Amino acid sequence: MSDTPLSFGKKEHLVSKKMMEMLFSGGNAKSMVAYPVRMVYMMVDETGAEPPVQVMMSVSKRYFKHAVKRNRVKRQLREAYRHNKQVLWRALQLAGQKRMVMALMWMTSDLKTTAQVNTCVRDLLERLAGKINGRAAVHIAEKCAAPSQP
Repeated sequence: MSDTPLSFGKKEHLVSKKMMEMLFSGGNAKSMVAYPVRMVYMMVDETGAEPPVQVMMSVSKRYFKHAVKRNRVKRQLREAYRHNKQVLWRALQLAGQKRMVMALMWMTSDLKTTAQVNTCVRDLLERLAGKINGRAAVHIAEKCAAPSQP
């Protein structure tokens, strides 16, 4: 893992344009949804000093015209991933997989509480870990779709 278990360092950020193009244009990528978060992921054959997972967060201007709201949602997504990434990292380590790249994308114009975003991201990571390990993960998407509170 990284230096501290709950960190989200620069090396964990997906910044490579080549990898992003492969993720969104390649037929090898898969996706899953825990509304309002959509995750697109792809296994990568490269090995090296990079962490096992590189992640990017995306919030479209279509949903939030003001950057303040987009930044808030991205901050919530980063925090939720940072707190729950150990589930995925452990599954990758047990399965002996090389590396993974993923994108977390926001799909609604509604703001959600941090707890709701955390639940959705945890659900996605647990389901992905279950797929990696070949077992079914508990699906809790109904908690993600709970009405938002301002």
